[in-house]
Amino acid sequence: MAQGVVKSYDPNSGNGIVVLDTDKSEVYIQPGSLKGSIFRTLRQGQRINFTISDLDGMKTISEVKIGQGGY
Repeated sequence: MAQGVVKSYDPNSGNGIVVLDTDKSEVYIQPGSLKGSIFRTLRQGQRINFTISDLDGMKTISEVKIGQGGY
């Protein structure tokens, strides 16, 4: 799993951006990425764990887990 910090998140659309810890690159949060996690929204500066997927050449986030413990 990758880890990063939420740069922005729109709870209405479910879209957002996360900055990766490893190389400070940005990956996109798509609607439905929080499905299965215990949270319904994200806040700026929040640390999350996630899986990176490749969607037509664009890095996107799936399987979001909140915090370092992966909950």
